[in-house]
Amino acid sequence: MSSPLKTAYAFGGNLSHDQRIWRWRILISTYLAYIGYYFCRKVYGLVKTSLNEQFGWEWDALANVWTAYLIAYLIGQFANGFLGRKWGPRVLLLGGLGTSIICNLVFASTSSYWLFMSFMIFNGLVQATGWPASVGGVSHWLRPLERGRIMGVWSTSFITGNLLVKLVGASLLGLTLAALPGWRWSYLGCTFVGFCTWWLVYFWQRDRPEDAGLPRFVDADADEEGRAVRVATKEHITIHDYLKLALNPLIITMGAAYFSIKFLRYAIDSWLPTFLYLQGLSKTDAGYYAMLFDLGGIVPAILTGWILDRYFKGNWARLCFFASVGLIVGCVCVLRFEQSPYLVALSFGLVGFMLYGPDTLLCGAASVAVAGERNGVAVAGLVNGIGSFGTILQEQIIGRLMKGEDTSGEIHTTYLVTLGLSILFALAMFVVMWRVRVAHAQNQSASAEPEAAK
Repeated sequence: MSSPLKTAYAFGGNLSHDQRIWRWRILISTYLAYIGYYFCRKVYGLVKTSLNEQFGWEWDALANVWTAYLIAYLIGQFANGFLGRKWGPRVLLLGGLGTSIICNLVFASTSSYWLFMSFMIFNGLVQATGWPASVGGVSHWLRPLERGRIMGVWSTSFITGNLLVKLVGASLLGLTLAALPGWRWSYLGCTFVGFCTWWLVYFWQRDRPEDAGLPRFVDADADEEGRAVRVATKEHITIHDYLKLALNPLIITMGAAYFSIKFLRYAIDSWLPTFLYLQGLSKTDAGYYAMLFDLGGIVPAILTGWILDRYFKGNWARLCFFASVGLIVGCVCVLRFEQSPYLVALSFGLVGFMLYGPDTLLCGAASVAVAGERNGVAVAGLVNGIGSFGTILQEQIIGRLMKGEDTSGEIHTTYLVTLGLSILFALAMFVVMWRVRVAHAQNQSASAEPEAAK
């Protein structure tokens, strides 16, 4: 008797020419869509110093703007996880990205702190549509045994987005044209990129093969025994079904592990250019050298899916735990070489190397595998939402640490915080491994009882 996983992989046989073409369209459009989301939200980390200098906004005030965004983003993750499960990923992608483009045009034109703050909150709500909608957008187009490899590459969209935003945004910071300072051109240029990706989603993205007039080639129910969480997989779920999924202990534990990941990634994204600038680099060089964090994460993020399928046999929790040990080593290197901005940037490249693999798994392939393709958009939203508490705390903690006069001491304390979060992530992933193992054992026992009764 073949396993459910093999049955799901073989469902529909070999892909037809039209299925392959449409799948490429889906993968490319959703990949670029999430890059577009980054172009409409990550410019702020590059322009903090410019806003401080031009308008006199203090560091804690700047931190409050981003904290407001992150709180809205957190709320949006939980809401959009449900709405995506109800309305479909396409609606979320087009509506969310389109509204975010409008918000960024406001950022590029305003000089009011409170208007900036207000639209940053609105932007956080609509930006929260991006990741769950992107994951849900590909979940029906990937068969289980190829999910790890393909999503490992596909999940690098947020790394590529980070890199490109820093490259384009930092380059435009030095531009002064038509009496507009460089930070406004950074917003305008990056918003234009987001606008281009919106049109690609409009023409190329479809939620399921059936929506493109094709037969489905993923059996949404065939790999049920391989899921650690068994919940409703019907077309549309009720709020009760969603709450049952949201309160599942394994989903909550995954979110707790992702808390550490998001704390670290957002702290580094948001503050590393500022730290490198305060340690002596120019604004432009600080933006460029901060890219080492993202560059370090590209290779492991791509290889993680392949390693998951080939060597860890789908055990994403164990793979994440191994990576967490390397993450601790990277944070120790940051502290060891903290006197040199160049070696700090290089050490954060090692941190990125160990961080991005687990990041892509927990909110990518793991979110789909743990409860099935139809629940991928909901689980991604839930895990991302719980993890987003980390993004809020990091901005407030670091913003308050930076209020003093001794910037070198404050930066050292921040680096100690990153080490503590890496240790917390390792502990959390150990708990996740245990919970996954218990869940699979319970599922196997439940499946064995009906067979024994026959």
